[in-house]
Amino acid sequence: MTEQEKELNQEEAVDVNPTEADSPKEAEATDTCGCTGECEAKGESAGSEKKASKKQCKTDKKEKQYKEQIEQLEDKVKRQLAEFENFRNRTEKEKQSMFELGAKSVIEKMLPVVDNFERGLQTVPEDKKEDPFVDGMNHIYKQLLTELESIGVKPIEAVGQEFDPNLHNAVMQVASEEYESGIVAQELLKGYTYRDSVVRHTMVAVVE
Repeated sequence: MTEQEKELNQEEAVDVNPTEADSPKEAEATDTCGCTGECEAKGESAGSEKKASKKQCKTDKKEKQYKEQIEQLEDKVKRQLAEFENFRNRTEKEKQSMFELGAKSVIEKMLPVVDNFERGLQTVPEDKKEDPFVDGMNHIYKQLLTELESIGVKPIEAVGQEFDPNLHNAVMQVASEEYESGIVAQELLKGYTYRDSVVRHTMVAVVE
């Protein structure tokens, strides 16, 4: 081998060594795990999922807060509606009570007129009962009773009934062969009810 051939072989050896030496370093620098592009993609994907998870968590919290606020408002509205319904019912009862109180007051003032009609008609002699004037008074009396009955005023039954302190006012005791003890024998002043409420108790005499 000539001198020139030796020199050429040495130059080739020098050219080959740097390439072989740089190749592992470049491979190591390029990708320590052997999948540079794939790892970067995975990292970006994980970051994106984390952000999406945080965003979804915030959205869920807001929705939960909104639902709680809606439930509170619905509960408040229901309570107010219930209070209003109670107020309306209470007001209606008060109005009804005031109306009945006023009606009973008027009825109480009319009852003495009814009493006077009855007393007057009872004193009419038998031969005068067909008189036109008496007949007219009798028709007015009946009409008055009919109108009172139409608004709920009814006479209280007394004679022959067991004494009831809720309906009767005993002013005297009498002996009787017809009725047993504790039974109303006489009606001294007729009593009346208005819609199942006593306007005036019946004044009675009870068997002793």
